[in-house]
Amino acid sequence: MLLQSFSKVLVVIASFLIFGSFVYLYHDEEAQVLRELGVWLKDGSKESHSKSSSQSSESLSNDPLQSIIPTHDSLHPPPGDSPHLSAPTTNEEFFVDPLKYNEVFSSSTSFRKFFEIKFGDHSALNPNIIPHPSRDDTWIIVAQEEMRQSTDGTFGPFKELVCNAIFIKDKLACSEPPTVLPVAPTQGGHCKGDLSYFNDNVGPHDARVFYGPDNPYAVYGSNSGFTCFGQWIQDFRMLVEDFGPETMTAELFKDVTELQRPSPYGKIEKNWFVFWDVEGQLYAHYDISPKRVFAQLSADGSVGQNLAPLAASKDDACLARYMPKLAPDLESIHQATNSLLITLCKRSDPTCQQTVENTFIMAIFQHKAFYSFHSVYDPYVVLIKQSAPFEIYAISQKPFWIHGRGPFTEASKSSLWKGKHLPENQTEMFYVTSMSWKAHGQRYHGYIDDVLFVAFGIEDSRTGAIDVLGGDILADLGVCAGI
Repeated sequence: MLLQSFSKVLVVIASFLIFGSFVYLYHDEEAQVLRELGVWLKDGSKESHSKSSSQSSESLSNDPLQSIIPTHDSLHPPPGDSPHLSAPTTNEEFFVDPLKYNEVFSSSTSFRKFFEIKFGDHSALNPNIIPHPSRDDTWIIVAQEEMRQSTDGTFGPFKELVCNAIFIKDKLACSEPPTVLPVAPTQGGHCKGDLSYFNDNVGPHDARVFYGPDNPYAVYGSNSGFTCFGQWIQDFRMLVEDFGPETMTAELFKDVTELQRPSPYGKIEKNWFVFWDVEGQLYAHYDISPKRVFAQLSADGSVGQNLAPLAASKDDACLARYMPKLAPDLESIHQATNSLLITLCKRSDPTCQQTVENTFIMAIFQHKAFYSFHSVYDPYVVLIKQSAPFEIYAISQKPFWIHGRGPFTEASKSSLWKGKHLPENQTEMFYVTSMSWKAHGQRYHGYIDDVLFVAFGIEDSRTGAIDVLGGDILADLGVCAGI
């Protein structure tokens, strides 16, 4: 329950602190990096915590894990005695249940809530932010322009807006009028039956713009040569002028290239992300639920076989334990963002060294609920090992809540629900689409005390983002080892 009285929340928290009894287990080396985060790790065992001491001793002696007391350290202190109860919100009666959500706060804005992203007079959704390559006070922002129906009932070409943006009074706003990202239309013709109208699509959908280890890329949806609707990739430097002579060095995906996947294809493919292993080899990740699918990616967009079965012996148990449980209908799980690489110690710590053991591929997926014809998304983090077979290392045990997200009301400014009766007892739709490191010069890799942009669309009508420490979204990880 998200909406509750102040007193009820205090009772729940007090009960949890007094009577809650958990066993937390993890490996010595994992313990070191996760202590930096103040992460609480649940035991993978389904058995009762009241096992006999002989059973417990036997279990620990056969597993390189040890029992510890959970820490309450944090990367920075929350505002007030409890951020879930005393921090300003969009509604004085709206509280975030700390037993269900990990609330994250902006590192820079007033009241520590998210900030809006503004594209001048244009309405947009599904935003992206990357640091400008040469201006230290500027970021490049990209988002889908909100599509308007013409008088003849048709929709015009889909467009991605792009501009250079600066912070002005807690908003990231274009410093000049936005332009249309010059993405070339793609040819398809494979949409059949109820989806045949997709054959008339022109323009990109829901782009993800992000840095890889060296260069920025754009991945977007468009008409496919292999199925109805697929995913395409291009070196982002070829689409904007801000990178200057650097565009002359573009090789990988210099031209727009369709990404392929191991069969079978879905009719509509979306939300894929690419990632790089410890050797710099590129892969594409297609699905995380109900089964993972990922494969090595070639420069022409072709792929090898699905590699997920090589990790399945460990992944399946971890996914079964930590993935959100779905209702029979109207709920699903979706990949959401691009990937980044994160080292689980602090850049500010002189003893912190990036290693294969403490550095992981990070991505966000979302649990979607679609009740009363209104979508609500909750974001979770997954960490993946950066060496073959790329097993899942950890998954959020509860979603994170973006401070400033509130109940779904007319103040949410949903253009889709304007003038309509709103569903009751629902929260705003925040759809997380992308993430990037905030610092200029920082690309794919970061540390838990580096500032991270998490960008999202709001009710398919507005765009926003929040700047948090990387470690903030990693609270309450469930580690797969030992399950």
